[in-house]
Amino acid sequence: MRESQEVLNKYNEEFKDKHPSEIVKWILSLAKNPVITTNFRPYEAAILNLVATEDKNIKTIWCDTGYNTPNTYQHAEEIIEKLELNIQLYVPRQTAAHRDVVMGIPDVNDPKHTIFTEQVKLEPFKRAMSEHQPDVWFTNLRKGQTAFRDNIGIFSFSKDRILKVSPFYFWSDEELDIYLEEHNLPNEFKYFDPTKVLENRECGLHN
Repeated sequence: MRESQEVLNKYNEEFKDKHPSEIVKWILSLAKNPVITTNFRPYEAAILNLVATEDKNIKTIWCDTGYNTPNTYQHAEEIIEKLELNIQLYVPRQTAAHRDVVMGIPDVNDPKHTIFTEQVKLEPFKRAMSEHQPDVWFTNLRKGQTAFRDNIGIFSFSKDRILKVSPFYFWSDEELDIYLEEHNLPNEFKYFDPTKVLENRECGLHN
């Protein structure tokens, strides 16, 4: 789905008041090779449930940095089993133990942090996208998370012009709390992303 920016603007206006499930159903009816990405951060269970309910076989790409908390790994296993996700796991080419000896986790202001981010997040992600060649990419980006995300809308383009769809874009944490409760889904807040450090900082996948 290689739409123009003008068409995306039209989509964003047309679907801004639609329920996320309507957005997902509509896009899946048009997509040829959709994927969903996840890192099992807080509220990821919502988008995973929403999309997997409509397409049980959709490829769920998990780029595991190797630095997740035990809570996140336990949460991931619970969600994968509960939703029967079609997980496509991608990990860095170097183990976390090896990297800890070589550079550790560099401070965000350290020039090595760029190399670290490329190794643990960007390279595995690029490899995943190159192998699967999706035309639609479901994400759980939401307005208010970062300055960049405040202006992208439900529909946006990735750097490689993949149609990126964020069905819960306008939803608040409180609304997602209700969604999770209604669908008997767990949440987990002990999450750590070594590439971002600050919650409102982009890691490079989306901007």
